[in-house]
Amino acid sequence: MDVGGAWDGLALVVGSQAFGYLGLGIILGLFFGAVPGLSGLVGMAILLPFTIGMEPASAFAFLIGMYAVTTTSDTLASVLLGVPGTAASQATILDGYPMAQNGQAARALGAAFTVSAIGGVLGAVILAFSLPLVEPLTLAISDPEYFALGVLGLTMVGSLAGGSMLKGLAAASFGLLLATIGFAEFSGQPRYTFGFTYLLDGIPLLPMVLGLFAIPEILDLAVSNSSISRVKRNMAKSGMLEGVRDAFTHWWLGLRSTVIGVYIGMLPGLGGAIVDWVAYGHAVQTAKDKSRFGKGDIRGVIAPEAANNAMKGGALLPTIAFAIPGSASMAILLGAFTMQGLQPGPQMLLSNIDITFSLIWSLAIANLLGAIALLVWGNQVAKLTFVSGHLLVPAVMLFTFMGSWIERSALGDWMLLLSFGALGYFMKKGGWSRPPLVLGFILGGIMESALHLSAQTHGAASFQRPVVIVLAALFAAAVVLAVRRHRKTGANVEATQSEGAAIYAHGLSMPVSLFVFATTCFAGLAALNWTYGSKLFPLVVVAVTLPLAAAVLFNDIKSVTGLRSELYKDLRSLAQTELTAALKFALLLLSVLLLTFFVIGQFLALIAFVIAYLLIWGKYGVKITAAYAAAMAAVLYLLFEKIVPVIWYPSPFFTFP
Repeated sequence: MDVGGAWDGLALVVGSQAFGYLGLGIILGLFFGAVPGLSGLVGMAILLPFTIGMEPASAFAFLIGMYAVTTTSDTLASVLLGVPGTAASQATILDGYPMAQNGQAARALGAAFTVSAIGGVLGAVILAFSLPLVEPLTLAISDPEYFALGVLGLTMVGSLAGGSMLKGLAAASFGLLLATIGFAEFSGQPRYTFGFTYLLDGIPLLPMVLGLFAIPEILDLAVSNSSISRVKRNMAKSGMLEGVRDAFTHWWLGLRSTVIGVYIGMLPGLGGAIVDWVAYGHAVQTAKDKSRFGKGDIRGVIAPEAANNAMKGGALLPTIAFAIPGSASMAILLGAFTMQGLQPGPQMLLSNIDITFSLIWSLAIANLLGAIALLVWGNQVAKLTFVSGHLLVPAVMLFTFMGSWIERSALGDWMLLLSFGALGYFMKKGGWSRPPLVLGFILGGIMESALHLSAQTHGAASFQRPVVIVLAALFAAAVVLAVRRHRKTGANVEATQSEGAAIYAHGLSMPVSLFVFATTCFAGLAALNWTYGSKLFPLVVVAVTLPLAAAVLFNDIKSVTGLRSELYKDLRSLAQTELTAALKFALLLLSVLLLTFFVIGQFLALIAFVIAYLLIWGKYGVKITAAYAAAMAAVLYLLFEKIVPVIWYPSPFFTFP
């Protein structure tokens, strides 16, 4: 490592105006990470124009300060709401949200913020020492390795997430199938669009993620008439300091996850999608006692949070050294290099080494300061878990609606949001793990491209490459260990459930398994007459998904067949009660669409939802409702009209705002 360059880089960051811009970037980054639907990518895109005219050190400090902390503050939504603040915080939900429901939100946040700081700082340090070593590692990764990595990541996630290995793998492969919607990259043929131009570019990610995760949790809050925490406030004994102690108790796991995060983050386009899952899978596989994972195990928070912050350092490395962006956010950072007249590559490692180290220092300092700020505020934020759910639902639902609108600002966004919300509700109730579906969707385009290029460039030799062989061995080990784990724990969650609860879950799982099976059959038949470039990947995915979906459907049917009559009556009554409440809430959400598109426009329809919910569902008085609605109107206007401007859908009769 160039010690002189390192000190020169530090001098650039702490000198002149750069440190002030770094602080401003941190504040904005905490905001962009905490609000589901924004993320570091949105922040990069918004802040980039403001760097015009800045000195290079100030510009990069501003951007890196914002970018670094989004995967620290995204933990807030993951733990408190069960909604991933960004794609890199999906694995945190599995244990973070159950901890919040058990009254341990502060403990989960304390551990997460601590390992985020440590992981981010160590990630920057490892990045600094890895600069001379990166070229041979990057050159060893090609298309066959990307495809193998995708298979390994999906297998680990599908087999580890949730109680049913079959459902997890089926969800992951179904996510791959959803990723094939739109124009085929290698032929230009539209696939599964049904004539809708909205689907030509594929399904947008944000409506899918927010629908699958946010709406089911919001619905539960609305129906349960309780707070997020299922225990009373005076029964919650753990706090931020206990979480900090947990982070140091499990220091070895945090360190291993940090190393995983850095080197997975180096993989362009892939790292951010799987890094938290690889770390989570590593935590589960190496733990002696696995019984608490998925139920509120602090190790399930520590591993992904250490990895996803360390990943930022890894993503910077190929961006600086080879002009190969390690993530979408890094692609925007390349634009900043161009605007500053800098050329990534040897120049950044030789004549501009001080600028390179200023990026590394900015990354380390931002991670540390961002985590400290959240540790100071964390106890206050954790109190939200004890607030009545009826006060949280309108605000969270507004951000969910607008978060899904940001990407395309089209009518289809909200239709997809509610459609995936319905799917997510039945997946949650039926024991289907939702994160594997999202990960499969994210990796689908990368894996399809890698499969085609591997077949064209390497052919059968793809399977003989050393890294592919190693990844294949890891894949086999992951499958064997997952099967052993599921056999040991009874294979399904129902092993610890009552007969009625297990059968009830199968009953609500059946609509999902039937939908996945039928959709996969249709997808396979539709693809048969396509060109080779269009049908190769869909048919490969169908061949994997179909038997998995059939096996899940068979298990569901078998479980509910021959049900004792007295148990059937009880379960039917329970289902009617739950589904009736869910239907009422769905109709309330649907009314937002109808009011938006046919009567009063988007802005006023959202405010009308807040008022209707508080008055009718929450049964609050006029004064509280009016004050709440006014506050939400102000937030909507300032955030989505002034800070992150969107194209509002107008009323057919007038325009507002």
